[in-house]
Amino acid sequence: MAWTPLRTKSFVVKDGEIIDNGGGVGVLFNWWDEIEESEQWQRGIYYALCASYALVSFIALVQLLRIQLRVPEYGWTTQKVFHLMNFIVNGLRAVLFGLYKSVFLIRPKELHMVLMELPTLLFFSTYTLLVLFWAEIYHQARSLPTNKLRPAYYVINGLIYIIQVCIWIFIRLSRSPVAVETAKLFFSVISFSVALGFLIYGGRLFVMLRHFPIESRGRQKKLYEVGFVTGICCTCFLIRCVMLAFSAFDKGTDFDILDHPILNLIYYLLVEIVPSALVLFILRKLPPRRVSDQYYPIR
Repeated sequence: MAWTPLRTKSFVVKDGEIIDNGGGVGVLFNWWDEIEESEQWQRGIYYALCASYALVSFIALVQLLRIQLRVPEYGWTTQKVFHLMNFIVNGLRAVLFGLYKSVFLIRPKELHMVLMELPTLLFFSTYTLLVLFWAEIYHQARSLPTNKLRPAYYVINGLIYIIQVCIWIFIRLSRSPVAVETAKLFFSVISFSVALGFLIYGGRLFVMLRHFPIESRGRQKKLYEVGFVTGICCTCFLIRCVMLAFSAFDKGTDFDILDHPILNLIYYLLVEIVPSALVLFILRKLPPRRVSDQYYPIR
């Protein structure tokens, strides 16, 4: 029996570079490095992130104005606050990426962390507000008390902000890599908790809606709305959880660094830009107009 020689690809490491004699992986590594070291690519990627965030922020503002014009007498409802916070978070990200050089090279380093992590905290507050809204709907439908839900939202968010401020102070005073790892792991745990909150209350609301009579008005649309938003938010927060946990121990996957534009593009697209745009699109329906006290609809 004749033996057929096996062709394999060989890799050579020369002066810190990976050379792939087969022409595949080495080219990919070189392409990745060229982009990360290219000032033009950095400018293009960060300005693309700036434009994307600005667009999402503009959409949130337009939706907020539409709701306000539709029902101005309702005051600041949960829906209005949610869109306002989306406008602020995405607008702040747009400014930061628009001034990416100044932000990434700012000193001290702790100030850079504050600037990049503050929108993350606001993003958590924005979407935990949506969890609160669903929790209130579920409790009201089940005739359960709702008076403790909103105070719990304020207390939990307040504690998260206080702990994060303490972590920033600890990083400033200690200047230890352990402190930076602690900050990333803290955000990772928060992300997992938010994903769990969406899974619990989004899942409960979805199951409750499925048990409504089929002829119930808007039942099917609400099912899709709750199901899709739950899936999108759970996925984006779980991705953030995993990626932050990896970056805490692997410097090669660190975000918010000037020389990692591709990682920043992938990260922020997956965990903020695309989820926010999809959620705003799904929740685009305006609330019904308020019926005048002097007139009643014809039945």
